[in-house]
Amino acid sequence: MQDKEAFMREAIRLSQEKMEAGFGGPFGAVIVRNNQIIARGYNNVLSSNDPTAHAEVDAIRKACQALGNYQLIDCELYTSCEPCPMCLGAIYWARLKKVYYGNTRQDAAAVGFDDNFIYEEINVPIEQRHIPMHQLLPQEAETAFMAWQRKENKQPY
Repeated sequence: MQDKEAFMREAIRLSQEKMEAGFGGPFGAVIVRNNQIIARGYNNVLSSNDPTAHAEVDAIRKACQALGNYQLIDCELYTSCEPCPMCLGAIYWARLKKVYYGNTRQDAAAVGFDDNFIYEEINVPIEQRHIPMHQLLPQEAETAFMAWQRKENKQPY
């Protein structure tokens, strides 16, 4: 049986090892279930050319594959840094039961990873955001939602 500090040390180890290997920024994560690591993730934004390839998302994807389920309700996440808004969203969608983190988002900002503008942008009215967003063809788009609503064998999530 491992303890919380050992799981966090593994996330921190991954953050440094994979950063030094050129995969991406210094971020690592592990997902634990029943006191066992079931998935390891690390930032691989640079190696994959994927801006969503953050450590937490990588670990969540691997854990879901390992368990054959899109929900991680009985799992904990250990991450080397407080999750960014994207990763925070993924954590809530995966329904992880607890998150432990090492560095804070302020620590990340101090070394060049400042996500505060995204946290702030969420609260800005859509028409005032930095990236222009415009609704287009809402009636046509709604047809998929109506089909979902009528679907008898849907699996809500």
